[in-house]
Amino acid sequence: MAERSADDIQRDIEQARVGLAEAVDELAHRTNPRRVSEQLKQSLRARANSTEGRIVIGVTGGVVLLLIVKRIRKH
Repeated sequence: MAERSADDIQRDIEQARVGLAEAVDELAHRTNPRRVSEQLKQSLRARANSTEGRIVIGVTGGVVLLLIVKRIRKH
């Protein structure tokens, strides 16, 4: 194994530091609560506006309405 100079070691350390700083910045961006919340809201809106989403919402609303009517008639 060849001897490395102090400059080579220092350069490697600096490159590693820059790489770690970039990785930490990327993780901070990905896990930002406001950003995650916005992504989740957009995803849910897209699903709700799809044909399948509208069907699920309609069926769920119908079931809830039937349960309410049943409970009102029971009392």
